[in-house]
Amino acid sequence: MTPAVLYRDEAVLVIDKPAGLPVHRGPRGGASVEDLLESLRFGKRRLPQPAHRLDADTAGCLVLGRTKPALAALGRAFAEGAVEKVYWAVVRGGPTVEMGEIALPVAKRSTREAGWRMVVDPAGAPALTLWRVLGRGADRTWLELRPRTGRTHQLRVHCAAMGWPILGDAVYGAGEPGGLALLARSIAIPSLGVAAEAPVPAPMQRQGMGWTTKVEGGPGGRPSSPRAVFFRC
Repeated sequence: MTPAVLYRDEAVLVIDKPAGLPVHRGPRGGASVEDLLESLRFGKRRLPQPAHRLDADTAGCLVLGRTKPALAALGRAFAEGAVEKVYWAVVRGGPTVEMGEIALPVAKRSTREAGWRMVVDPAGAPALTLWRVLGRGADRTWLELRPRTGRTHQLRVHCAAMGWPILGDAVYGAGEPGGLALLARSIAIPSLGVAAEAPVPAPMQRQGMGWTTKVEGGPGGRPSSPRAVFFRC
């Protein structure tokens, strides 16, 4: 299956990565984005390559470079924080105010019994997430999340640490049915003229919310005023 292409020019692709599909092949095998690169060549001599990470369980925007210079430019943009990433999440419970930030350092912990996970740790790497409420239900909240740092599992750890874990998170929450309700909604790289927006996947819609199909301002990171319709919450 070839993932939907959200943006394409001579140097860059943005695809809509399905939830459950890892970007890279793991030691235990199984399908990955790397298995689909041939179908995303679109006449180029080189296979496109992912320019950043995206958790296997997270759906949405994944950027690929189509040339060596493009990959180098993308690498610089991500390293310099010149990429505007917007995520949507459905969380259990939710904040009592409408917007804020989470500044909690995170570190990796592992045990033989449970494997590895990220935890909030004062001695960890700095991590900052901006958030705002887009809608509310009876026992859940629709959030926009804007990570200002790119730590592993940052959004999942930050939301859980605040007492509102992302629905479907089996590591940092209760692992409700329906999968992880986290979407890499949009991405913009102004220096390269790249902007893309991913649709809300059906499993995430079925987790108790209706969604608008377009956010005012779109993937450029400008203020937006979406409307949400909640049902069977």
